[in-house]
Amino acid sequence: MSPGDERGYGSGPSRTDDGYSTIGGTRQTRTRLPDGEGGDGYGTPRRPARSSRSLVTVVGVVVLLIAAIAFANMSGGGGDGNNGRSGSSGTKPDSSSTAATGTKPVTGKNGSIPSGFAHDEQGAQSAATNYSVALGSAEMFDKERRHTVVATVYAPAVAAARQGDLDKVYSGQSFLTSIGLNADGTAPAGLTFISRSNPVGTKVVKFNGDTASVAVWYSALFGLAGEGSKNPVSESWFTNTFDLAWIDGDWKITDFTQKDGPTPVGRDQAASPAEEMADAVEQFGGFTYAR
Repeated sequence: MSPGDERGYGSGPSRTDDGYSTIGGTRQTRTRLPDGEGGDGYGTPRRPARSSRSLVTVVGVVVLLIAAIAFANMSGGGGDGNNGRSGSSGTKPDSSSTAATGTKPVTGKNGSIPSGFAHDEQGAQSAATNYSVALGSAEMFDKERRHTVVATVYAPAVAAARQGDLDKVYSGQSFLTSIGLNADGTAPAGLTFISRSNPVGTKVVKFNGDTASVAVWYSALFGLAGEGSKNPVSESWFTNTFDLAWIDGDWKITDFTQKDGPTPVGRDQAASPAEEMADAVEQFGGFTYAR
């Protein structure tokens, strides 16, 4: 008979015949000696078996102790001198980089573009994010609307020159034809033009009070949705770094650079039908981005 058998080791009384045959619920067999003899063979008195109630009490105390330690760690009770603030060593990202601050990011709008950003790092991030949305919108392909966007987001000293450069790009017939649009920047009949930037996050590269450099990581949807489209809507990823200046009570762009990525791995998802994609751009509006 094996040591793990319900009746114990070898022959003789079963476990249930002796109240001392189980120790602390471990079901280990113990030989009972006459009173007065060493209970463990080394001359020391034999301790009585621990009851299940005492075992439960010990386990409960241990659980409470572990919970108390975990709570102390979460509340910054480690005595590190930083009052529980994270990121003091600079080795881990600060959770505030993606958390909402509760501060209203914008006080008004200039047309469809937010304006009146705070004169601080958060305001600079919010301005850069909203401006990236405006500059990546389908409005940039309409001459009148493009001029409004440029005048709103760029500093006056550079807006005129920037507007001329953008007019050359967006009004070029070869460019418009290459992306499937008409010569006036409109979509062919039966098709819906989609150009939308979707910011994922921002990073302050530099901040000096009245000037700032902010990087905006975003995905871009671009193409023509509809039956027969030769340029279907696709997704790409970019990072734009905006140089900003505090001018006349708001942040304005003085320059920017763009680079590809970071680009995540695409999932194995089936592309939506052309009609569904066309409906989405009409049914789902854009956001006013905070931070």
